[in-house]
Amino acid sequence: MGNHKDLFSKEAVAKIKEMAEDIKMCMFCTELSVRPIPTRPMAVQEVDDEGNIWFISSAKSNKNFEIKHDEDVQLIFAKNADAHFLSLFGKAVIYRDKAHIDEVWTPIAKTWFEEGKEDPDVTVIKVAPEDAYYWDTKSGKMISLIKWAAGAILGKGVDDNSLEGRLKV
Repeated sequence: MGNHKDLFSKEAVAKIKEMAEDIKMCMFCTELSVRPIPTRPMAVQEVDDEGNIWFISSAKSNKNFEIKHDEDVQLIFAKNADAHFLSLFGKAVIYRDKAHIDEVWTPIAKTWFEEGKEDPDVTVIKVAPEDAYYWDTKSGKMISLIKWAAGAILGKGVDDNSLEGRLKV
């Protein structure tokens, strides 16, 4: 298919970084074998040059407890306004050291931690991506909708300028 493009290594990392930094919020899923899958919204703090995605979390959260028992996680990103979507599987690691906290801390994080970054419950979670799948409409949702409508009226297929594929880091 013309709109399918798998990306590997540096290209895959670049796509993960581009999409996760643009969307900024994801649904963070733990205990992937449990139904329903425990899922909560999380804000991305940083995506580093290796494609690792960093979050701030409380040591007392269910998420941290679940990661201690099973490091496999899924992150689901969606930006409906631009029709950009990313589903990512990876391994989560929890850090409590000051260096990691200092690296990703933002003033808004104080909302959840009364003592700021000195709060003893502050942790940082790194998700190292293993597999991902993306769907990215380069021309944006409105242009794609117009093209889809025109195709329906004219009775023929259109190139909506979207790409989808697997990402292998």
